[in-house]
Amino acid sequence: MGGATTLLPIVSKTFCSNSQTVLMIRKRPRNINGGGFVVMNTNQHIVFAVDGCGVLGVSGECVIRDGDGNSLLVIRRKGGVLQALSFNDQWRGYLMDYELPSKLVFSLQEQKSRIMMNSTTRIYIEPKKNRSWDFEVRGSFLERACIIRDRRGNVVAEVGKKEMMASKEFYFVVVQPSYDQAFVVAVIAILDYINGESTRC
Repeated sequence: MGGATTLLPIVSKTFCSNSQTVLMIRKRPRNINGGGFVVMNTNQHIVFAVDGCGVLGVSGECVIRDGDGNSLLVIRRKGGVLQALSFNDQWRGYLMDYELPSKLVFSLQEQKSRIMMNSTTRIYIEPKKNRSWDFEVRGSFLERACIIRDRRGNVVAEVGKKEMMASKEFYFVVVQPSYDQAFVVAVIAILDYINGESTRC
């Protein structure tokens, strides 16, 4: 008998599973309900929803909700003069408390230069214990062929598409055991925005 799986919560242990989890993502049309996307489990129940700037009316911002519609995280792109001069775009994820951002839990840095299709995106868990990154995204989100992995090289989640799906409106994310699914969805929401998809106006 193996030992119990160690859960690795970033948002909450509620969103960590002891087994591999397959999530299906369906983009929402911008012209009907403002864009964003919904995340379903294999039983086709909505487990997360992401509202982008088409819903919120705020550029550079997304909100992650649970299946009951409760706000979990707000994601904001960092602005200002220093950010404009930086080589990287920075996004920050804050826990929501009574519908207000309360605690910074992670930041994501993405290279502004998109010359390389497979550029690496780095993610830092807050507060930073050191200057090193905690997670990274490798591959092409646009082609639905990328992975999120931790600093040790373990695959956290994989974004892919089903052969039977000709549309980019549907794709799936496989989250490995013990990892925080809400955190993975937040990273997907940022990648979606960066690549000009459903969360972006």
